[in-house]
Amino acid sequence: MITDVVIAGGGPNGLMLACELSLAGIRPLVLERLPEPSQEPKANGLLGQVVKMLDHRGLHERLSDSPEPPQPNSAYFMFGAMDLDLSLLEDSPVYALPVPQRRIVQVLEDRAIELGVEIRRGHEVVGLSQDDDAVTVDITSPDGEYHLRTRYLIGADGAHSTTRKLSGIEFRGITYDRMTVRSAHATVPADWVEPANGALNVPGYGAVMPFLPHRTEHGGFSYAPMPGHPPLVATTEWDQPATDAPMSLEELRASIRRVLGVDVPLEPPNGEGPHALRRLTGGNTRVAERFAHGRVFLIGDAAHVFAATGGGPGLNLGLQDAINLGWKLAAEIRGSAPPGLLNTYETERRSAAHRMVLNAQAQAALIAPGGDVTGLRELFTELLRDPNTVRHLAELTAGADVRYDMGEPKPHPLMGRFAPDLELHTPAGPVRLAELTRTARPLLLDLTEGASLAQTPALRHEQVDIVTARPLPHAPTALLLRPDCYVAWASASPQPDSVEMETLRAALQRWFGPMEPARI
Repeated sequence: MITDVVIAGGGPNGLMLACELSLAGIRPLVLERLPEPSQEPKANGLLGQVVKMLDHRGLHERLSDSPEPPQPNSAYFMFGAMDLDLSLLEDSPVYALPVPQRRIVQVLEDRAIELGVEIRRGHEVVGLSQDDDAVTVDITSPDGEYHLRTRYLIGADGAHSTTRKLSGIEFRGITYDRMTVRSAHATVPADWVEPANGALNVPGYGAVMPFLPHRTEHGGFSYAPMPGHPPLVATTEWDQPATDAPMSLEELRASIRRVLGVDVPLEPPNGEGPHALRRLTGGNTRVAERFAHGRVFLIGDAAHVFAATGGGPGLNLGLQDAINLGWKLAAEIRGSAPPGLLNTYETERRSAAHRMVLNAQAQAALIAPGGDVTGLRELFTELLRDPNTVRHLAELTAGADVRYDMGEPKPHPLMGRFAPDLELHTPAGPVRLAELTRTARPLLLDLTEGASLAQTPALRHEQVDIVTARPLPHAPTALLLRPDCYVAWASASPQPDSVEMETLRAALQRWFGPMEPARI
């Protein structure tokens, strides 16, 4: 047995899983077929719950180059190229982190190496077979072919996943073959850009807000001025004639004229590349038939891809796949996992994937051309004046609507949801809850009067850290957090009664195994 876990794919999802496993004491081996990190422009940032999750692992500061915690977008956002007025909400669930994918990969790779992960570049999985005990992986490398035996193989190798195909897992869904998306980094007239909000004021058309897709009867247009990079300009059209000609700025400019009805001058981008200049025809929304097959697991684009939602939501989903799987797989390998724990990976993440399918398909319908769609959008515009509708769509887009089943018939409102980032006053001083979860260990947060939970020996668990803090107004009095920072149990009682204490013990055993005395 060469290693406990082999991860096929050294992109963001594979590297995130490698970090999570390492924090749990498991050293995986990452195989990446590319000899060097890709410099191709891909996703332009992260969107949704994963921004908060990265803060809970201490990675937000590295990616944002700021010590400040993530702040929600409380101004405007989009759903199906329609305005979501987030100012209608008391607290916005939408978080965004504008950072190129290659930077995300660099930060995660640096962190994985810090944690002792071995990354083999230029090594590609080309075959596999598995038995009851392990997976035999066939690999090609610059030095020739070789084989590995591993207890688990993780497919983090993208939408065209070799791991998924070799495992015989179907990838069912919908192909959109009518859409053509053109995008390029380009220079636009500087005097068209509004200094106050970054909007692009297009003469003869009007203002186009940055980063937000804009739909017309003839297609879609977007303008994304990434910090420190030339703007990314893109269009979406339907039923365009096929062409083998190389993509050009003039082709994009002609597409903009068709979509907006006016001309937008485009000049080559300034600064160092690589710069995007591409044409993509069609798209896919697909979810794997299974996320696990024996000892093979799929995460990220290997398990699901989505058209019409952009790279942010896709990375949001994939990185959270990795965080969900990491602690469960580590517990299984250590022998501390309760029965059925590993099966909850597929149950929980398949549910989240299907929410994203709903998101993608609804947005695809709302941005399509045609007068009937325009009528639907007019009706939606009326609905979007309702704060409840805005919250529902904002949470769907951000992935904040995900709620896992924690096995309680009458759960506390926080149970199954991502933990709130509370400001705590502990015996060691003030701290944010997000700063207490960076070890990726389960956490019992005791805010009861007299720290009653921490004073109860029967609640101490080998796998769970206990932190006490002063009670907070209008906040829960106790939270049990899984390593992925989802709430497994919660209480609002100043002093939990015997029934609550028993449900806490049940939650500890359900997620972290038998109640054995913690080491002193």
